[in-house]
Amino acid sequence: MNPIYASLPDTVFDVMSRLARETGAINLGQGFPEWDGPLDIRERAARAVVEGPNQYPPMRGVPALREAVAEHYQRMQSVELDWKSEVTITSGATEALAAALLAILQPGDEVVLFEPMYDSYLPMLRRAGATARLVRLEPPEWRVDPARLAAAFTAKTRVVVLNTPLNPSASLIGREDLALIAAKCVEHDCVAISDEVWEHCVFDGASHVSMLQAPGMRERTIKIGSAGKMFSMTGWKVGFACAAPKLTEVFAKAHQFLTFTTAPNLQSAVAYGLGKPVGHFEEMRVQLARGRDRMQLALQQEGFRVLPAAGTYFAGVDLHASGIGMTDKDFAIRAVKDCGVATIPFSAFYVNPPETSVVRLCFAKSDATLDQGVERLAKARRLMA
Repeated sequence: MNPIYASLPDTVFDVMSRLARETGAINLGQGFPEWDGPLDIRERAARAVVEGPNQYPPMRGVPALREAVAEHYQRMQSVELDWKSEVTITSGATEALAAALLAILQPGDEVVLFEPMYDSYLPMLRRAGATARLVRLEPPEWRVDPARLAAAFTAKTRVVVLNTPLNPSASLIGREDLALIAAKCVEHDCVAISDEVWEHCVFDGASHVSMLQAPGMRERTIKIGSAGKMFSMTGWKVGFACAAPKLTEVFAKAHQFLTFTTAPNLQSAVAYGLGKPVGHFEEMRVQLARGRDRMQLALQQEGFRVLPAAGTYFAGVDLHASGIGMTDKDFAIRAVKDCGVATIPFSAFYVNPPETSVVRLCFAKSDATLDQGVERLAKARRLMA
């Protein structure tokens, strides 16, 4: 067995969701919405699977979707892309991340990662033969510290992986911090793999800034997006990788030998969805922000310290600041077993977890689920404080 995978425990997402199912708990842990996405997009997919075609679509994606991706990013973010040479469709963003890492890395290379981080980055880069250099971000601002950033780069650094908006911290990497990272990428001749799947899930009037727009990064960034996150249909697994032609050529070859291509009916439906007016995406943000505000206010009224949430589906609760002297993992296990509410401990997003104790909650849920979840978290606080 490959030791990288053989040594991995079950992910915390699998553990907590399994416990939620077994106990009938309210699941505020795993990040999927309680609604099922726009009906008209789903109807497009259903019609396309009946009418066809259902054979292999082009390896890089159907032209209509690649064109739609380029048009969407030009309209929404002022990012100019040539759909023929700079856009590849993947079977979800995780596949795109894997293809990007495999395309760029060789054994012995080093990769800069920012903690807390999405849990797939580390095993994927290790499978490519690379090692990680970690830059820790600190709450509540989660800003990039220039000294820590500089210390992470060496002569072996080949790739920087960043995530903005950042899961699990629910923070945005602003222009100033992107410029810091970009300067180091240029100085060390690195490629940035920019995980931007939450790009439409930003709140309070903020705008998403792509790493493609940072100084000097247009030719050295692979931008990754996700239709599942854009349209609240996380099971669809349709991703986009956007990069300059030289990077796209190698990326597409790695993608070819991972999934080769993606279901044509889903590609057709996503192409339609990407053409929706700006108002559609603004309304999605309003709906998500409403759930965030409802959950945060209710938690604060119950004595919890809630960290700011500028993007994603998530918000963090600082357990120690809320009077709960437990590790996040111990709290999460007891909360789901004894109080019927599932959360995700932040420690799962670190190589060496910090002393702080934070759990992640998903607010992309119905009012009833959020209210019941907070009620059960309040019970857990009374039992464990």
